[in-house]
Amino acid sequence: MGRLVPAVTRALDILELFLDGDGTLTAPDIVRKLQLPRTTVHELVSTLAARQYLVQEPGQPGRYRLGVRPYQLGSRYAEQLDLAAEGREVARAVAETCDETVHVAILEDTDVIYIAKVDSTHAVRMVSAAGRRLPAHCTSVGKMLLASLPEPELDARIPDDAELAGMTENSITDPAALRAHLAAIRARGVAVESRESNPDVSCVAAPVRDRTNRVVAALSVSVPMVRWSEAREAELAELVVKGAADLSERLGHRGRP
Repeated sequence: MGRLVPAVTRALDILELFLDGDGTLTAPDIVRKLQLPRTTVHELVSTLAARQYLVQEPGQPGRYRLGVRPYQLGSRYAEQLDLAAEGREVARAVAETCDETVHVAILEDTDVIYIAKVDSTHAVRMVSAAGRRLPAHCTSVGKMLLASLPEPELDARIPDDAELAGMTENSITDPAALRAHLAAIRARGVAVESRESNPDVSCVAAPVRDRTNRVVAALSVSVPMVRWSEAREAELAELVVKGAADLSERLGHRGRP
């Protein structure tokens, strides 16, 4: 890495202050938060305002908020994002941490489509594959995505009289039981699937959000039953939450779980 330019670093520090609070700051606020000289702050703020990175708050002289230029840059960044490519990168990092199989999937109607998969170094027979479609209610990623739907949309996709096909004897096939299960997932923020799509595997998943806070995918870790336990489930739940948050951040989401 080359030498960092102090003036550019300070300008970026100022812009990043606007991510917190109500999104407005005065020059004295910036001086206090960054411990910079008043003259330096005045020059940097004036430059950022001249380039439309900052604008004065209407009716409040001396108080600034972000201008249109950061929005334009963020929009261009969002246009270039590739969920599958970003998902593969994060899935690879998660798999390196736990040495288990990691998936990223999206929801289409009542199925999930796997858009990224990174295999464990252990030989494990899996029913999933990148590009494959499976019933959402039988998988941890699918249940996480279903639980994230608004109630009217969930009702439309899975009505009370829906016929839910099972993949194993442990699959949830009753719509009422599924709704109760999804409510518990919604409350916990993590979905667990125990031998519901594969009789020898359990999975845990967490939601992935985009910059609008919408759930657009889910990330999961799949573990053979020979390595599954309550302690392992808790450990992997923390890992998938972090991995999903990392992927969400790549997609422009600002919040952390």
